[in-house]
Amino acid sequence: MDIQLPKRIDGKPGAVLGESKQVTVIGANGSGKSRFCTALMKACGDKAFRISALRALFPLRSTEPPLAGSINAMFEHMNKTNPQVTNTADTEFDRLTYVMLADEFRELMNYKASRLMGEQKQFPKTRLDTVVRVWQEVFPKNKVLRENGKLLFTTEGHDDSYTSLRLSDGERAVLYYVGAVLYAMPDAVILVDDPETFIHHSIMHTLWNAIEAMRPDCTFVYNTHDVDFASSRVDNQCVWVKAFDPELQAWDYEVTPTSQELSDALYFEILGSRKPILFVEGDDRHSLDSRLYPLIFPEYTIKPLGSCDKVIESVRSFSDLRSFHRLESRGIVDRDRRSEQEVEYLRRRNIYVPNVAEIENIFMLEGVIRAVARHRHRDEEAVAAKVKHNVMTMFARELKAQALEHVRHRVKRNVEMRIDMKFRTIGDVEEHMIDLVKEINPRGLYDDLCREFHQYVKTRDYMAVLRVYNQKQMLGDSNVAPLCGFHRKDDYLRGVLNILKAGGPDAEAIRQAVKQCFDIES
Repeated sequence: MDIQLPKRIDGKPGAVLGESKQVTVIGANGSGKSRFCTALMKACGDKAFRISALRALFPLRSTEPPLAGSINAMFEHMNKTNPQVTNTADTEFDRLTYVMLADEFRELMNYKASRLMGEQKQFPKTRLDTVVRVWQEVFPKNKVLRENGKLLFTTEGHDDSYTSLRLSDGERAVLYYVGAVLYAMPDAVILVDDPETFIHHSIMHTLWNAIEAMRPDCTFVYNTHDVDFASSRVDNQCVWVKAFDPELQAWDYEVTPTSQELSDALYFEILGSRKPILFVEGDDRHSLDSRLYPLIFPEYTIKPLGSCDKVIESVRSFSDLRSFHRLESRGIVDRDRRSEQEVEYLRRRNIYVPNVAEIENIFMLEGVIRAVARHRHRDEEAVAAKVKHNVMTMFARELKAQALEHVRHRVKRNVEMRIDMKFRTIGDVEEHMIDLVKEINPRGLYDDLCREFHQYVKTRDYMAVLRVYNQKQMLGDSNVAPLCGFHRKDDYLRGVLNILKAGGPDAEAIRQAVKQCFDIES
């Protein structure tokens, strides 16, 4: 749904956010960020659903009636409608546990009644089942037991079981967030206050990716101080709250298309995150670079800069200022038609260069295609073979044109490098240019490339073709999308990103394939 932002200090109407499924609200302490989020939730009406682990884990103090649709409202409704099992839980966390167990009991009773009446009904999958599954994925060495109407926990290597009272704040926060989100109303706007509270950085991105995947119908609004977390959201818009005027009840704020496109002022204000930076090409939220690389390199803050030249220059500048900010910085640029010498030069200067021509080709890696086919329950062997055949056929048809483009690039680079020298007379320039044509020998270079490319086709060297083939239409013309069960190439691209975001074996397979493409060992 569209989200109406609060009034602006300058008198302009509040912005309306659409499309994005995640919104991050960030700002300095005292900027009015919490009031801003409260006003935003009020504008969402009966679709507003607010959660906070910081409030949920401690006894309730407010005497005001609970918000409609909240966990506390559900708890009070259950107590009123089931007076024989009235519960006196005094924290929202305990109330959520009671609500989940009550739902579990009701589902099992309905199942038993259906079976007694002879109905062939499948065993119910409850919200608690989902909570247990996700919680155990986040904490693989811990198990959840359901005994005598209570939730108990065990740790690998120990025989004893214990109640939630012995869980750490982080473990209880994860349990609370997963469970609470499942109870949000359909198409809810879920405001999460301080999603990083109690959660270790090593699991935070994975946790929220998994939670968002559980509720694709909902829009998540994060009220956070953590720029690393804000930068980790894929389909995100960022609202920077700068100041609040209590008399006008209005705010000074700025909306950026994505949290990875923060202004320089904001970026340096929050530079204290101390997370290494990875500069990439692309400059808007539709850029594949800014959508893919945060999911491949979660240990970095991803900063899109637009052109490859800006990426190279920024890495150099950050390296020169290392004594000031102490941040490690690297970059990623497309290989395009660079020679091996150019690629090696960039890699020595902390610039990652993939072993494929451009970022679209990363989505055509065999390991990526196989993982997506598996995830979509397709025959990965058949899909990979068909896509590779289609790409090889396309390349063979365009071989000479591709060789010519490579020659054009190399000639341009050589001329730029060798013409940059001092000459005494115009005659010296003319003589140098005549010698330059002979030295570069474009015809010989073209013939060599044609022979090289023909060899790739002859030996069916798919990776070699991806390395030299610059063709934006490859994703569409290769039929990779329909072969993997998608309607369009954009659906296929979105599918790859969603698999990475949700995590699991197929996501890890994609991540490994991409890192291998950069010659990076995990």
